Amino acid sequence: MPATTSYLDHAATTPMVQEAIAAFAEHAGQVGNASSLHDAGRSVRRVVEESRELIADRFGALPSEVVFTSGGTEANNLALKGLAWLGREEGRDRVVVSAIEHHAVLDPVDWLLENEGTQVDTIGVDRSGRIDLESLKAAVDDDPESVALVSVMWANNEVGTIQPIADVVAAAADHGIRVHSDAVQAAGHLPLDFAASGLDAMTITAHKLGGPVGIGALLLKREVEPTPVLHGGGQERKVRSGTIPAPLIASFAAAVDVAVARQEALAVSLTAMRDRLVDGIRAIDSLAIVNGDTAFGLPHIAHSSFPGCEAETLLLMLDAEGIACSAGSACAAGVPQASHVPLAMGLDAPTARGSLRFSFGHTSQESDVDAVLAVLPGIIERSRAASFLRTGR
Repeated sequence: MPATTSYLDHAATTPMVQEAIAAFAEHAGQVGNASSLHDAGRSVRRVVEESRELIADRFGALPSEVVFTSGGTEANNLALKGLAWLGREEGRDRVVVSAIEHHAVLDPVDWLLENEGTQVDTIGVDRSGRIDLESLKAAVDDDPESVALVSVMWANNEVGTIQPIADVVAAAADHGIRVHSDAVQAAGHLPLDFAASGLDAMTITAHKLGGPVGIGALLLKREVEPTPVLHGGGQERKVRSGTIPAPLIASFAAAVDVAVARQEALAVSLTAMRDRLVDGIRAIDSLAIVNGDTAFGLPHIAHSSFPGCEAETLLLMLDAEGIACSAGSACAAGVPQASHVPLAMGLDAPTARGSLRFSFGHTSQESDVDAVLAVLPGIIERSRAASFLRTGR
């Protein structure tokens, strides 16, 4: 099997930029705990706070609103559980989410439902993956005093559809309902302004935009105080405990600086590559279904379903050709399962199981598109033939 020559899974994780690697290397050998009062500790604290200020500036937040976490999953758990618990103290015990959230949102919500009896309203999406605003408004207006939190992702990680966050915030704002958005996939690819968005909380993470794995942040309005999920020293605004990882934070800030600076120009090239791939897929396979809204979607994600194929088979065949992408589905007990995202968008299960996500990033080149389009016709043909032999359909 050849080594990966075309990496098209940037939505899963993207390579660290050199500036982020350099920042980590510079501070990894620096001794001192940022919570210590001696000179070594103050020196590390300075690195942390300068990084916090940079990240806040690039995302339209105040430095005090940047709460560092171990990544997007922890930030989402802090937002979902912490704000749901805060809402319960106020007599609010209902959470509203979209049907296509990442599992880092859906699973905490399921936990609240199963373990604490929190009422969960799941709002559907249209065929392009955009949330049904009228259903959202109806769910909120039905009993607004009971809603603790609304959580809608800024852009979907599988199909790339951008959500109307301003409209979501407006639907909740009149009732004083807090709103969270998982912006993990959008950060670095869209211009994000936390203050202008009206959100109460927003999740970002480093490894999706050229930083290291293991560090992220919850942007959290100053006046919002969620119930902590972790208990300990209370290092981050007393809502997130744990020794502050200065090298990771410095690397995160360096990656954010680069990603935001190049975002507009990179979006142009990524959009061109994505559109060329989508057009090529349509030309290769008349049965292929392009999912999401490429006119109003993230510039780096192309998601297609190939009826009669199994995504895992396509994925492995592409991998054998040195092409890395994502099946966008889970596998339980060795049985392929369709992702909840295309199912929520109205695809039937067999079609959804044949879906692939190709995602571009700062290292992508036109040759990556060439590589996919060169091998995809034969791979689709072999996959359909294997499926027919197995099922007779």
